[in-house]
Amino acid sequence: MLNPNVVLKNLSQNTQFNAVMSLVARVLMAYIFIVAGWGKVTAYQATAAYMESMGVPAALLPMTILVELGGGLTLLFGFQARFAALGLAVFSLITAFLFHGSAEDGINFMKNLAMTGGLFFLMLHGAGKFSLDHVIEK
Repeated sequence: MLNPNVVLKNLSQNTQFNAVMSLVARVLMAYIFIVAGWGKVTAYQATAAYMESMGVPAALLPMTILVELGGGLTLLFGFQARFAALGLAVFSLITAFLFHGSAEDGINFMKNLAMTGGLFFLMLHGAGKFSLDHVIEK
């Protein structure tokens, strides 16, 4: 009998498949942070006002942009990816509660929790073969 779990396990043990899937996963995780960070750069005043309305000082906006845009780019290129993943996981968890804790925003709260889980997984397993980390560690 065909067991899909065993098929995927065997496939994931293939070095090339593993490398490609690690790259795809890392790019997908990075995408949301790069877009969000860039959005804050291009709508700086509106984002600052939104942060203030949520009780978060607008003075934290430059740090937020650095975390999102910088962290997203480090994930994209796989540079210090474990450290970036840990930082972005903590950031995602904090922002889940600060900005998405209301009942009306439950889907974004759950999205942030899911991203936190994926980022913790990336922190544990690293950036993979197609990354600057792999080149540096070689």
